[in-house]
Amino acid sequence: MSQALLKTAHDPAPDPLHIATELAQRLAASANARDQAGGHAAQEREWIRASGLLTLSIPTIYGGQGADWPTVYQVIRILARADSALAHVFGFHHLQLAGIQLYGTAQQQRRFLTQTVEQNLFWGNALNPLDKRTIATDADYGFQLDGIKSFSSGSVGSDWLTISAWHAPTQSALIGVVPTRQHGVAVQADWDAFGQKQTDSGNVHFHQVSLPATQVLQAPGVTPTAQATLRSQVAQLIMANLYLGIGEGAFEAARAYLANEARPWFASGVDKAGADPLIQHRFGQLWLKLRPASVLADHAARGLERLFRLGAAVTAQQRGELAVSVAEAKVLAHQAGVDVSSEIFELTGARSTSSRFGYDRYWRNVRVHTLHDPVDYKIRDLGRYALDGSLPQPTAYS
Repeated sequence: MSQALLKTAHDPAPDPLHIATELAQRLAASANARDQAGGHAAQEREWIRASGLLTLSIPTIYGGQGADWPTVYQVIRILARADSALAHVFGFHHLQLAGIQLYGTAQQQRRFLTQTVEQNLFWGNALNPLDKRTIATDADYGFQLDGIKSFSSGSVGSDWLTISAWHAPTQSALIGVVPTRQHGVAVQADWDAFGQKQTDSGNVHFHQVSLPATQVLQAPGVTPTAQATLRSQVAQLIMANLYLGIGEGAFEAARAYLANEARPWFASGVDKAGADPLIQHRFGQLWLKLRPASVLADHAARGLERLFRLGAAVTAQQRGELAVSVAEAKVLAHQAGVDVSSEIFELTGARSTSSRFGYDRYWRNVRVHTLHDPVDYKIRDLGRYALDGSLPQPTAYS
């Protein structure tokens, strides 16, 4: 158990940003080697569990730390600078907890959030709304689940899963939660993308899995409330901060390389790479990609925090305005992450492409994850809003 969890009531509350910084440093030491190896980062996920950060977003009434969303996103960003795959797993853990708060009844919140704190549970995701291959069949106890879910981030090594399943009679999906080790649940560790290699995002198979009614967060045929549709905004901001953290990590890697490893180009007339005015100019351009993305991400996080705390009082108008802020942040973070992680090589030079540095992982990781949903549709939504004030329609991606 972590030292953070062992503190007494008389000790000051541990600073989650300090804990995250120390954890990121620990993860960074092996990030390149683990990226090359791929697979499941079992030991490192236990470090995250031991850090105490799994309870960060859980309200204090259930024993959690009650951190606000800006703090949660800062932690994700700190971890992503060092290891974006495990930052992804960590962020999606808190996405599942957000779903329980947004969809669940008071009894479900008390049960699952308290249990998460008491048992230090790690949550995974099997809620892919575009994959309708998992079918929910009515049963006297609730539903039976059969099928498969792809892109199930954090599923390997998790304790519980949030799931979605298609319900044919109502032509709609339900959302529920099941223990990962429940009979009939089989997690397949077959994620093989060229980036984000340790996000444990393979397939989950369901064979005659019992889903009691008490574990159904949203029943089929129910129209989500404005409050419930905040889940997609929580998810989109997780991604924005992942992309931003990757961009910041690549930027810092390039800065350190230029200071300690790079040789000046012979025609520059300077004795060190960092003194080259062309490199200084280009580095300033990269900085100007990251800074506005950071400002908009923080602004959107504060907006999400306000609406999240309103609970059932959230209006469709408020939710739509938040979706605009989140889309702005995500588009800029997407562009900054992809551009910075690619353009650093023009400044650091050929020797920086050595596999011993592993700087290519920044681009590979952000390139894979930015394909989660098309950024052009975010820009379209922003164009509509700028033209006539139309707010984005609530979906699992907007």
